Order: sequence, then C-alpha cells, then structure tokens
Amino acid sequence: MDLEQLHQLFLQYGNISTDTRKIEQDSLFFALKGPNFNGNAFAKEALKKGAAYAIIDEPEFQLDDKTILVDDVLKTLQELGTYHRNKSKAIVISLTGSNGKTTTKELIYAVLSKKYSTIATQGNLNNHIGVPLTLLSIREDTEMAIIEMGANHQKEIEFLSNLSRPDFGYITNFGKAHLEGFGGVEGVIKGKSELYDYLLANNGQVFLNADDPIQKEKLSHYVKKFGFSQTDGNYYTIKLLTAEPFVQLEFENITVETQLVGAYNFPNCCAAVVIGKYFNVPLEDIKKAIAAYIPGNNRSQLLKKGGHHIVLDAYNANPSSMEVALKSFAKVKAKRKVLFLGDMFELGEAAAKEHQAITDLAEKLGFDHVFLVGEHFADTRTNALTFSSFEDLKKYLLQNPLPQGTLLIKGSRGMAMERILDLL
Repeated sequence: MDLEQLHQLFLQYGNISTDTRKIEQDSLFFALKGPNFNGNAFAKEALKKGAAYAIIDEPEFQLDDKTILVDDVLKTLQELGTYHRNKSKAIVISLTGSNGKTTTKELIYAVLSKKYSTIATQGNLNNHIGVPLTLLSIREDTEMAIIEMGANHQKEIEFLSNLSRPDFGYITNFGKAHLEGFGGVEGVIKGKSELYDYLLANNGQVFLNADDPIQKEKLSHYVKKFGFSQTDGNYYTIKLLTAEPFVQLEFENITVETQLVGAYNFPNCCAAVVIGKYFNVPLEDIKKAIAAYIPGNNRSQLLKKGGHHIVLDAYNANPSSMEVALKSFAKVKAKRKVLFLGDMFELGEAAAKEHQAITDLAEKLGFDHVFLVGEHFADTRTNALTFSSFEDLKKYLLQNPLPQGTLLIKGSRGMAMERILDLL
C-alpha cells in the first residue's frame, strides 16, 4: 500500500491510535516500537478492541487484510503526517525555544481561535512522534495549525521542520536547556535556529522578539519578519506595565491584565499579540483571549493552600528559566517568601556549575527560607536547607510544618516538585 492509498484510508477513518490502552473505535493503529515494547505484538489486540486497521513492520505479526505491512511504522507515520499537511490548506506556524513554548503555543491558539478554525499541539506532543500526530489532527476546515517543536540535540529541529513544513515560525528564546545534548549554549542557539534556517531556505515568514539580542542579530538580514519590542520603533510596540504578580501589558492604547505570573511570561503574551495582529484578529479579541487564558499543568500557576500563596512553576526547569523565575519572585511583595527548588536535569558537565550559580543567586536575592532538593543541589555550597531526595524533604516538613508565606515551587519534571502541595 503506497502513501496515497494509506492517506485515503486515514481520511475515511480519521483517527490514529498508538496505544492499545486508548484505542479509538475505527482508528488506524500504528504499531510503534519503544525501548521496552514492540507495538507489532499488540496489533491483534488493537483490532480486537475496535481499530479498523493495524500498520505493522514485522511480517510475523501479519494477520489478515486488516494488517498493513510497511518497512518502518514510525517513518510511515511521519511521512503520512507530512503528506496530510501538504494536502491541507491550513497555514502552519511552528514554534520552538528553550523556555515558554507551551504557554506561548496556548496563547497563540487562544488568539487565533477568535477568528480562525485553529488546531494546536496537544500537551507536549512536540517530538518526532507528536509532531506527525499533530499534523494528522488537521481537518478539512482547519485554517491555522500551531505546531510546537521540542528538541534536546542538534538536527532535531531541522528534522521536525521538514516534517511540519511551516509557513511561519517563532523561537521563544535561547536558554540553558538540554546543554548535555546540544553541547553548551552555542549548541542550543545553533540547534534552535534550525527553524530559522528552514524558513530562510523556503521563503517563510519569521516572528521575533526584537528585544532579544540573539534573535535580532540572527535575523538582522532577514527580510520577511514581523516582531515586537518595547523600545525599537521599527517593530510593533508592546509595553510591560507590571508583573507583580500578574503580567499587565499595553499595545495601541489597549491594556491587558493577564492571569500569568512573572515578567518572563511577558514575551509569551507579546508573541500571541503580534501574531494575532499579523493575521488581522481584532484588537479587542486579542485582548479578551489573552486576559481569559489561565495557565495549567504546573506552569506559572498562582494557588492558595493551607494559608499559603503559591507560585507553582514545577512543570520543568533549566538554568535560564530558574534565573528569571527567581528574579521575578524577588519582586513580589510579600512578608515571607519561601523557595522550593528541585534539581535541573540534562546539564551534563555544566550541572555542578549551574546549580551553584542558582544557589548563589537565591542567597543574593535574600529570600526568607530556601529549600533545595536533589543530588545536585545537595552538593552545592550554601546556607540553605538541602535535601538529597524528595523523601528527605517530606520527612522534614512533616516534622517542621511551614508557617504561612508566599512560596515559589520550581524544578525539572523528573523532580515532580508539585508533590509539595500535599505536604502543606
């Protein structure tokens, strides 16, 4: 079966499944492989649970005409996603960056949805499997498709760009994330800029934060660009009014009060504003969309529990996002400020240096109490309370209940620092 025939089958049934625990009726089951499983072995179960067809790549698992044998299931899924994208009339906007990708994606989605039939990456399905699945969620009436692209090594954004083939692109920032895989900060800049390289080679349009010196330098000779700035009159002017604690911004004499905590969310809002402006979304609709957006999934959430005011930003962390979060928290007006920081992962040889730098910054900013959790933070030189594991922190808090205060909770996903909420 060639790609065109498979695509016709997909159009007929409309849904893709990759997990037999979540089989959708009359879907196409793609038997993907992982480190600890072989999807081919689940093809029979998928069909039994209601899948219309199973796409496999090992002949011994072929059952009948309901199993479709291909050379490589993953490659076929990726090729099908690109084929479907090319058949679609939707405008594709891809975005990547070290921090703020998902929040920015959701803000852009909120704004564009005010005027257009829009789809966007669900959750964090932003890798070599998630991107084609997102492309396959484009429907006949879809006008805008927002594709989030994540990466932790060189050439990954290049690969995902060739899959999604964007018409437009935006990079949130270049930070100290996945240093181990990218090979340092310069590697991060080079890797993320692969989106710029794709757009330049394919006459695409770039959106940019003109107050980011790296973006501005990278795109200095690029003609097809539309950006925002607080100070440079050559770009669309958006002003940060305050971020204590919620971001408030102004553009064209319109003030937007958001539900996002921290100045580091300002450029995320700006990207949504400027993309909405570019695509002629009415200014009042842009305002309404951004004002109504409420962050979730442990990202910059402002909560109250046990008498505490809590900034929960525990979805992920790296040295860049830690630094801006701490500096933003330092500006919050509160009588008693408490930090809970968990280890940052994937830093390679830079781990010890970067954890020490964050520890030093926390002490310099003068918070009332600092709790550092994880093996890396436990090895730092500090006057803060350190705990090698979350269990050690748990024992301490159960024996020493925390007086009421304003808390910032942040750490890499693997640290699951949101568990602290259950201890308050």
